[in-house]
Amino acid sequence: MKKQLAAILAVLVSASLLNGCGTASGAETSGTAAASSAAKDANSIRIGVIGPVTGGSAMYGAGAQNAVDMAVGEINAEGGTKVEILNKGKVVDDAGDSKQAVNAYNSLEPEKPDAVVGSFFSSVTLPMAELAAKQNMLLLATGATNTKVTQVGPTIFRDCFIDPYQGKMAAAFAKEQGVKKAAVIYAKDDDYSNGLKDAFIENAKTDGIEIVYTGECTTKDTDFTAQASQAVNAGCDFVFYPCFLDTVPLLVQQVRDAGYTGPIMGGDGWDGSDTKGKEDYFKNCYFTNHYSSDDTSEAVQKFVTKYKQKYGEDTLCACAALYYDAIYMLRDAAKTGGGTDTASLVKGMTGMTFSGVGGTFTLDENRNPAKSVVINTFDNGKVKWLKTLSPSGT
Repeated sequence: MKKQLAAILAVLVSASLLNGCGTASGAETSGTAAASSAAKDANSIRIGVIGPVTGGSAMYGAGAQNAVDMAVGEINAEGGTKVEILNKGKVVDDAGDSKQAVNAYNSLEPEKPDAVVGSFFSSVTLPMAELAAKQNMLLLATGATNTKVTQVGPTIFRDCFIDPYQGKMAAAFAKEQGVKKAAVIYAKDDDYSNGLKDAFIENAKTDGIEIVYTGECTTKDTDFTAQASQAVNAGCDFVFYPCFLDTVPLLVQQVRDAGYTGPIMGGDGWDGSDTKGKEDYFKNCYFTNHYSSDDTSEAVQKFVTKYKQKYGEDTLCACAALYYDAIYMLRDAAKTGGGTDTASLVKGMTGMTFSGVGGTFTLDENRNPAKSVVINTFDNGKVKWLKTLSPSGT
C-alpha cells in the first residue's frame, strides 16, 4: 500500500514536494524558509540528521554527531560538492522514541532538506520512512536493520545490513561453535528485536539447531531472572539476546548468575554496552556488527585514527561509522545523479556501489546493501574483533 501511494505521489512530484519535507523540485516557500532556500548553493546538499541524542542510547547519538562533523569537514575541505547539516549542524534528537522521531523529522521541514539521514533504530525509523515515502523525500537509514524500513517506498535507502542477513550470520556462527540447543530471549515491544529473533530462529532450525526456549521481555525490563532460569533449565548450550546495549549487561549477568557458562550472543545493538564491573561475565560473549575498529583496511584505520584524535574512543562505535558513511554516500550520489536536489540524489543512490568504512557494497533492488558482517567478542570487558564473514558466509 505504501509503495502504491509513493508511486501515485511520484506522478505529482511538484505538488507533493511543495507540501512535504523535501525540495526535489527546488521550490521555495515564504518567510524564513524562503530565505534559507533562496540562499542554497546549487552545489550544496542540505541534510537533516536524526539520531538518539538523549536517553539510554545517547552514546550512539554522540558518535553520530562526531562522525557527521568529521565527514562534513573532510568533504567541504575537498572542494566540489558541499554538505550543509541543518538544525545548525546538530543531530536532531529522537531519544530512541518513535513519536519523538516523527517530531524530529517534521521539525526539519521549514529548512527544506534535500535528504534526511537516520535513524539508528528500526522502530524509530519506520514511521519516519513512511512520512518520507509519502513526500518523496530521500531517507538514508543508518542502523535500522528491519526489512520493512526500505519496503515503504523507492526513496528509502540504508547503509546497514538487514535482520534476515544478520540473523543468518549469527546462526551460522552458532553452528560453527557446535551448538545443539539454543535459547532466545527477545524484547516483544521492539521491531528490531522481533526481526532479528525471527531470522535467527529460522536459520538456526535450518542449520540443525534446536530452539529449546523462547522467552519474552520488554525494552524497559531490568529483571531477567525468570527467563534466565528457564533458559538454563531447558538445557541450552547457546543464548541469543537480540536487544540493545542498555539492558545487555543486566541480561548477561543474570544469565551467568543462573549458572550458565556457555556462549551468549546478540546483534549490532550490543555495540557500546557498558561492561565496567562485569568484565568476567562477558567472557564467551559475542555480537554481530557492521565494522570493527581492529580492521586493518585503509578506510577503517583512517577513520578510527582521526576519530580517536578528535574525540577519543568512548563514542567510537558502529553507529558513528554508519553515519559517517551515510554522509559520503549522499556526496557520491550528487556526483552520480547530476545534482544536489532530492530527485538527483535518489537517482544517484539507486543501485549505488560504495566503498567506505563499512566496506564495499552495492545497493540491491530493495535499496539494501549486501555487506560483510563482523563477529566481535570481549577481552577483559573490551570489544575485540574475532572474525569477519563475507556475504557468502565464508
